[in-house]
Amino acid sequence: MALKFSDLPGLYAHEFDTVIDVRSPAEFAEDHLPGAINLPVLNDEERAQVGTIYVQQNPFLARKLGAALVFRNAANHIEHSLSHHEGGWKPLVYCWRGGQRSGSFTWMLQQIGWRAEVVEGGYRTYRRLVNRFLYDDPLPHQLVALDGYTGTAKTELLAHLKSRGVQVLDLEGLANHRGSLLGEMPGGQPSQKAFESALAAELCKLDPMRPVVVEAESSKIGSLILPPSLWTALCSAPRIQVHAPIEARTAYLARAYDDILSDGVRLRERLSPLRSHRGHEVVDGWLSLIDAQDKLALTQALMEQHYDPAYTKSRRARSVELIAQVEAMSLDQAGLTDLAARVEHLLDQL
Repeated sequence: MALKFSDLPGLYAHEFDTVIDVRSPAEFAEDHLPGAINLPVLNDEERAQVGTIYVQQNPFLARKLGAALVFRNAANHIEHSLSHHEGGWKPLVYCWRGGQRSGSFTWMLQQIGWRAEVVEGGYRTYRRLVNRFLYDDPLPHQLVALDGYTGTAKTELLAHLKSRGVQVLDLEGLANHRGSLLGEMPGGQPSQKAFESALAAELCKLDPMRPVVVEAESSKIGSLILPPSLWTALCSAPRIQVHAPIEARTAYLARAYDDILSDGVRLRERLSPLRSHRGHEVVDGWLSLIDAQDKLALTQALMEQHYDPAYTKSRRARSVELIAQVEAMSLDQAGLTDLAARVEHLLDQL
């Protein structure tokens, strides 16, 4: 009998040794249960072929071909990818909707003697649980947002807080984006569904009885949208505002963004569209600094002429609860270590 899960924390708390996604590689790449491995019983081409025969020719022929391919591929996985497992191994298997692909593979594993089970409803059930957790139910966590101008090292401060045992949620890390016009990272961003899967998994690990520190973000990080439950909680979260001198912010950003600051062509592509927003004279000034390869001057100019005005405008438009301000004279490792200690002390007083 297939296993039924009624909520997302219950699914994440499963006691199986391995989670196996038997969907095609393309389905797996878009999104999957965190930690799952992909052992497709139909690859992308085979899945398309069976689907075409089912629609255009005959469902029986499609099922017959599908069965042959599924068992052939499953046998290959058992002989190679799974051959090292002992008799007590417990895998949890799922496909798109808990149907023939996962059922057939699970049956084969059970015949060997492995304690395999299948997820009722498959991936579709999982996505419904994720959607309910992030879109329908209120977030059970108490968020505290780090706020401040661009360049106040909030993302790195999260890492320092985490090393001190503070609960943190690194949204930019999950989105693989630095959350700004120039924030794209190598490898690109995950799909929206994959981002939500990673986000839900991280939230389920956190203790709702303790505060969770998160960086204040807009409703989008790069191309990814923050789900409603998280966005609502973030908008109402009390904030700790981080201040640092422009010189410290400039030095930090020049280090953190050295990859894109060293790519003049890419910089021009990102900054030129801002002419309609900031004016030709301002953007021409930025382009001159790119040509001069003056990274520090360009960084400071971008903050003073673009990022800081945008932040100030955003703050005026939204009322937030500010519980504290912390000053950082430097944003090097020593400065961030001291800053993390002071933020942790503030959290202990909540």
